[in-house]
Amino acid sequence: MVLCLIAAGQLGSGTATPSSAADRSRLSVDAPGAGGPAAAERTAVAAVDGFWRRHFIQLFGRPYQSPRVTGGYRGGNGPTCAGQPALAFNAFYCPSQDFLAWDENLMDAGYQRVGDSWVYLIVAHEWGHAIQSRINRYRVSLATELQADCLAGATLAGAQRDGLIRLQPGDNQELTATLTALADTYPWTNRRDHGDAQQRIASYNLGVGQGVQACLAR
Repeated sequence: MVLCLIAAGQLGSGTATPSSAADRSRLSVDAPGAGGPAAAERTAVAAVDGFWRRHFIQLFGRPYQSPRVTGGYRGGNGPTCAGQPALAFNAFYCPSQDFLAWDENLMDAGYQRVGDSWVYLIVAHEWGHAIQSRINRYRVSLATELQADCLAGATLAGAQRDGLIRLQPGDNQELTATLTALADTYPWTNRRDHGDAQQRIASYNLGVGQGVQACLAR
């Protein structure tokens, strides 16, 4: 789960953090008049990056640097990663170039099918892979995709506690529906490496309930 160009055109350096109480009040899942998937992408990026900017050094004892968000593409027109083309209807983190990207068709479809929680979860999941690249290797689980689901849960729950987002009635059901759809529907989220729907939901809920430390390998 863990997708227009968010970074260069709208978020400057590729990240954003709320700068005032008024900004924070707009970072709300399912806020009325939220502006569709593009607006959800912007607020999701701001909230997820805001959480890690606030907590990464506390958790890992080292400075945090945001990954680039090279933003959305359509179909096969996405950025390459280590010479490999972006896949249609996909979202990914590129470790060699430290950027996130996603197909807007994926975000649009999920937004229409499930709701804006779909967008938040995909952004948080891919950001989880960026976090994996920033921590000691021994803390990265062999089940990297399930760990990214766990980190996504910890991130969104933490962003809610920090006041960066507000969950609305029905959001938890949307999040569960997103994990189920991503586990069962798309060929690039096959069960061999991403886990089945039950495993993905359990990993996400572990992060929600116990935070980032519970997601880390020991």
